Amino acid sequence: MIKDITQRVEEKMNKTIAVLKKDLATMKAGRANPTMLDRIQVNYYGSLCPINQVANVSAPEPRVLVIAPWEKSLIKEIEKAILTSDLGINPSNDGSVIRLVVPELTEETRKNLVKVVKKTGEESKIAIRAIRKEANDKIKALKKNGEISEDELKVAEEKVQKITDSFVKEIDTIVLSKEKEIMSI
Repeated sequence: MIKDITQRVEEKMNKTIAVLKKDLATMKAGRANPTMLDRIQVNYYGSLCPINQVANVSAPEPRVLVIAPWEKSLIKEIEKAILTSDLGINPSNDGSVIRLVVPELTEETRKNLVKVVKKTGEESKIAIRAIRKEANDKIKALKKNGEISEDELKVAEEKVQKITDSFVKEIDTIVLSKEKEIMSI
């Protein structure tokens, strides 16, 4: 029972870390990265699709993204989606591909981006703590129902806390790494 609870805790916390990494990957850090476009949806025959499902996205240079749509008719739709997104980059097209030049980040922009990164990391920590609380509530319910002893309760809570601590430390490491990436010129 307790082993099942701790396994579910680890699975949920791993998912939280995966979401954090995905969210941070979409943040621009002065370098062109195809994942920056993952959140942008394009109108494709009446349904919304991510850009990477309707075009080839590459980064041939450190600050340039090239989007090559599989259908030329999608160029206007992709441009419109980029312009209405929160990316803040103006696309330019030559009729067959769209180029995005990622601007150098100013010091102020970098600091604001670091704040967003820290906030995202803090939200992940809150999610981790919620998972811990849920697990501890389940363990206490087992104790209340007489399924485990007081000693087993303490051991299980300590194990959940150790798991939580390791994931919080991992979040701190990920956030610190992203901060360094953003602040490096």
